[in-house]
Amino acid sequence: MSVRESGEMYLETILILSEKSSNVRSIDVGEYMGYSKPSVSRAVGLLKKEGMIIIDSAGHITLTEDGARKAKSIYERHTLLSRLLMDLGVDEKTAIEDACRIEHYISDTTFDAIKRHVREHSPDAEGAAETKDQHTAAPDYMK
Repeated sequence: MSVRESGEMYLETILILSEKSSNVRSIDVGEYMGYSKPSVSRAVGLLKKEGMIIIDSAGHITLTEDGARKAKSIYERHTLLSRLLMDLGVDEKTAIEDACRIEHYISDTTFDAIKRHVREHSPDAEGAAETKDQHTAAPDYMK
């Protein structure tokens, strides 16, 4: 099942929000990402159709097993790439925005190689993939 970049952003946001609260709704996703209700509604509908999320009768969104797997993968990419770029001297804002772009296009092979390199060479290798909640909203270039 192929989820596009915007769908990955939504899945990642749902994952982040679900770690803070078990009751994630479309309005929460929209507020977090800075997107309009119609945009969120369309994206949520597509993710539901693709089997990535479930929406209960109260409107609460839950990631399916496939959705959670994809969201966790994207979140790991984001946190590790952000950290790597900051370790290279890129300012935090730029590193986060660039990581957000890269995370959707980098191959699994390349990401795995970067992950191995970071683990082998980073003084704080354990924390490299543990950077928390770097997404405060969708990056400006996505709006």
